[in-house]
Amino acid sequence: MGKKITFKRPDGKESTGYYAIPSAGENAPGVVIIQEWWGLNDQIKGVANRLAEIQYRALVPDLYKGTVTLDVAEAEHLMGNLDFGDAATQEIQGAVQYLKENSPKVAVLGFCMGGALSILTAVHVKEANAVVCWYGIPPEEAADPSTIKIPLQGHFAQEDEFFPPIQVDALEARLKKGNVTYEIYRYQAKHAFGNETGDNHDPEATKLAWQRTVDFLAKHIK
Repeated sequence: MGKKITFKRPDGKESTGYYAIPSAGENAPGVVIIQEWWGLNDQIKGVANRLAEIQYRALVPDLYKGTVTLDVAEAEHLMGNLDFGDAATQEIQGAVQYLKENSPKVAVLGFCMGGALSILTAVHVKEANAVVCWYGIPPEEAADPSTIKIPLQGHFAQEDEFFPPIQVDALEARLKKGNVTYEIYRYQAKHAFGNETGDNHDPEATKLAWQRTVDFLAKHIK
């Protein structure tokens, strides 16, 4: 269903990504999907295909430039070497701008590492119309969520060791402080519960979070 494409970053450099096109064609609303720390793998391509099936153009920028891993240590290393500021303001912004050429509205949807990046995007990328974050929060010094001007939806796990509930509470406090339009949902599940290939997959929580995501996208970008 999808294919590899090249798109321009704001600084003029080229990036690649996986692009899934719906039957509705090139003017359908767009969603930029941001990978977990594993890279642009088949699982995240599957998320793009799923969105294309419900009539969204879906683009996953390849933040690791072709590297994909199943190894936790390597994933940690790859994520540690990623320039998050550059990823948000160049790779992801470039992907949003690419979809915006034909789509009047574009959302950003991120998981794990991509969830943290999606919140950075909500702060820094003015072209985005809405953001959905699945279990990821950027460091406080990286972005001030109270400055977000677009609707934000977040899905977090109560048993998350990477992004514990106390971090979610702090995020929600910042969103409230800024009068941001937001929805935060908490699930009795573990980190990365939405990844059907992972050890922590929770089908019930995933189904509910996915339905809420689809409803949110329909409300804000359809």
